Parts: sequence; structure tokens; C-alpha cells
Amino acid sequence: MGGFIGWAVLVIFWRSMWNENKMIDLKTKKIIVTGGNGFLGKRVVKFLLKRGVSSENIFVPEHKDYDLEKEEEIKKMFIDFPANIVIHLAATVGGIGYNLDNPGSLFYNNALMGIQLMEQARLHNIEKFVVLGTVCAYPKNALIPFKEEDFWNGYPAEVTAPYGFAKKMLLVQSQAYRKQYGFNSIFLIPVNLYGPGDNFDPQSSHVVAALIKKIIDAKNEDNDEEAVWGSGTASREFLYIDDCAKAIVLATERYDGNGPVNLGSGKETTIKELANQIKEIVEFKGNLVWDVSKPDGQPRRCLDVSMAEREFDFKAETSLEEGLNKTIRWYLENK
Repeated sequence: MGGFIGWAVLVIFWRSMWNENKMIDLKTKKIIVTGGNGFLGKRVVKFLLKRGVSSENIFVPEHKDYDLEKEEEIKKMFIDFPANIVIHLAATVGGIGYNLDNPGSLFYNNALMGIQLMEQARLHNIEKFVVLGTVCAYPKNALIPFKEEDFWNGYPAEVTAPYGFAKKMLLVQSQAYRKQYGFNSIFLIPVNLYGPGDNFDPQSSHVVAALIKKIIDAKNEDNDEEAVWGSGTASREFLYIDDCAKAIVLATERYDGNGPVNLGSGKETTIKELANQIKEIVEFKGNLVWDVSKPDGQPRRCLDVSMAEREFDFKAETSLEEGLNKTIRWYLENK
């Protein structure tokens, strides 16, 4: 037994030494963050600054100057700012309702932008390309918790499949480019994100922001009840926005693997549990009524997050209760 423990410790030591040796010193790099003015992008930029990257070495392309769905404007961006690293966060996104109404544009816009951006990054000799995928790309009935090796074992939930496949194709491109060109591209899969500064527009918001707005509005209007989409039995996993930003930067520094990596908290919560937590925090006294004529989306979502901890030392720090309190406080102060 003692020999086995000693061998295990040695393996962990050499893995740690390997990870240290392959780390990128971001302070010496010029970094493009697409979507850097967005909900997640602002946090990633902030975390890069905390890691010692100077503001002069971080470039956030604005849509009015660089439309990333147009090849010529992507080329112009790389000429104007000759970067070493690209962190690709820009995306067209929305909740279940938005996915139902816009499947074509969600597929086309996200696939076109990502495919062209990665190709131009290769042609402009970018050292590392970081792709943010989506948990929507996992098979609809994947075993819980979702493991990276199960990513291709089935078709995604139909409602969000177009968006999920647009992102999934970037993993195919990433792996193909690594094999043919030696292009260093990594693929990260975050769960549902939430936090202060989220999108609270009911036409395009995700579940946490949508429920916060809906329940606070119901309270302010003194409603006796409030209708909520679905049965409430579907489950999701939620990752606080600051934790996700930290994970992305750590992966940029330390991860060089060919396969996807899950980013999450590892904790599963039903939509009904989530709604009741929000109801309790905001002190809404009415009843929540579940509209089962509306879709639930994927039945369950919960990730195996062990690879992120193993490969680049990431573990979520913010509990759902703490994150919801911060998000609700921000919304009440800024709505």
C-alpha cells in the first residue's frame, strides 16, 4: 500500500511540474477578447488585468468597427491588432423562447463567426485560440453527470440544437486544425451562467435572469400568482459569472488538450427549486403556477467538472444562494 501511495504522489508531482512548464505567461502576450464588452467578456477582461496583463495588451473589438461575421473585417482586426492569443466569447444567444423563434440565425451567425475567426487566426499565426462552447451541445439524454467523453453520444435537445451544433462544429474545426496544422485551440463548455449585469430582457434572457425579473415584477404588481414556463422538473447547473471568467483565464494559461473541458459548479438544481429560492429571497408571497404547455428544454443538466480541476486547477467558489443574492441585489439597484 505504501508503495502505491508513493507512486500516486509522484504522479501528481510530475503532473504538477508538467502543468507549470506548459503555462503561458499572459503578461507577455497580446490578447483579443471577442465579446469583451458583454456579460462574460467584461469579467474575463477584468480577470486578465488581475493576472497582470496590461490594458494596452488587451483588445476588445466592437461590432461597429469589426463585424466578425465578415471575413474582410476579421482580417482587418488582426492587422490592426497583431495578437498572440484569441479568447472567443462573442455569440448570439438567448433563452428557450429566443431559441424557438430564431433557430436559423442562431445556427448561421454563431457558426459563420466562429469558423471564419478560427481560420483567420490560423492564417495570422495566433499562438492560442480559446473557444467557448455550450452545454446545449450535449446529448438530450446524456447520463448525469455529463462527462466530456459523452459529448458525441446522441442528439442535443431539439429546442437548442441549432445553437448547440453551431458551437459543436467549432470543436470539430479546432481538432481538425490541431491535427493538420498544429494549431493550438482549446474548447471549453460552460453551464448556464448568471450574475450581476446579466441580460434581463424577457425576449432573450436566460433562466435565472428571466425568473428574477418575472418574480420581482409579480411582487411589485401584488399578483396572487405568477405563471412560469414548463413543469419545473427540468434541472440545470448554474455557474456564477466571475467563477466562469476565472476558469477561462486559467484554461488559457494552462490547458493545451485536444478534447473539450466542462466548466461548472457540479451541482444540479431543478427549475422549481431555483424559482422557489428566488421567490424566498425577494419575499414574493404569491403562488408560482407552472405552465406545462411550454417546453422544459433538456430534461437534466449537470456536469462532471473533475477535468477542469485536474487540468488547470479550477473549482467554482460561489454557491447558488450567494450568487442569487448578489444578482438580485444588483438588479434591484440597477433595473
